[in-house]
Amino acid sequence: MPRPLEVKPLKNYRIWIKYADGVEGEVDLSELVGKGVFAAWKDDREFQKVHIGSGGEIAWSDQIDLCADAIYLKLTGKKPEDIFPSLHQSARYA
Repeated sequence: MPRPLEVKPLKNYRIWIKYADGVEGEVDLSELVGKGVFAAWKDDREFQKVHIGSGGEIAWSDQIDLCADAIYLKLTGKKPEDIFPSLHQSARYA
């Protein structure tokens, strides 16, 4: 899975992200606002703190992060088996 290189906060709980394979674009995260740990985002200053964490995750703090792979799939519209062809084979034997 490509690793994230850059991430920037945008208005309305969106982020712009760029990956090592050249894929880049905007992802809407507004459906998370106010849910669980994402309640912190009601303060826009907290959402603005987005960065790439030490493990490659998309992070806001040590308690709020999202999987960069999941963001990549959301951005590209791909499914895990599109990225990892061996998943197709595993599903046939399950």
